[in-house]
Amino acid sequence: MENRAPQIAVSDEEILACFGVMQELRPHLQQTEFVSTIRLQQQEGYRLAYIKDDGATVVACAGYRVINNLASGKTFYVDDLVTSGAERALGYGSMLLNWLKGAAASEGCSVFHLDSGVQRHSAHKFYFKNGLNIVYYHFSQAIEPPCSQSK
Repeated sequence: MENRAPQIAVSDEEILACFGVMQELRPHLQQTEFVSTIRLQQQEGYRLAYIKDDGATVVACAGYRVINNLASGKTFYVDDLVTSGAERALGYGSMLLNWLKGAAASEGCSVFHLDSGVQRHSAHKFYFKNGLNIVYYHFSQAIEPPCSQSK
């Protein structure tokens, strides 16, 4: 594997090139809406980083943002982190995670956060191996839209 540094997706083409890998993590995503969804998230500070293999195919990507909150101050939050299933265990995930940690330090963040679904056991093993720890419970509940009232 040639040492390919992660890059930030800026153009629509770069964003779209990340779709196949990102859909492995987020199967509900639709290709026709992917670029516009990323663009909307970018307005909220989201950035999309990616790594290409030697054949110029995206093999790993991560979405992240810098946020400030009372609990942890300036925080580097990783929304999405995924390596293509066909490319796992080749070092791309570690390369991207290390790059993200470096970006967090460059941004002056005091903490690095990443949520992971409870069912993703192999991902958790990877995170532990790379120095991350479980420090919070993350609670969630779907919100139903209010019922429209008939007149």
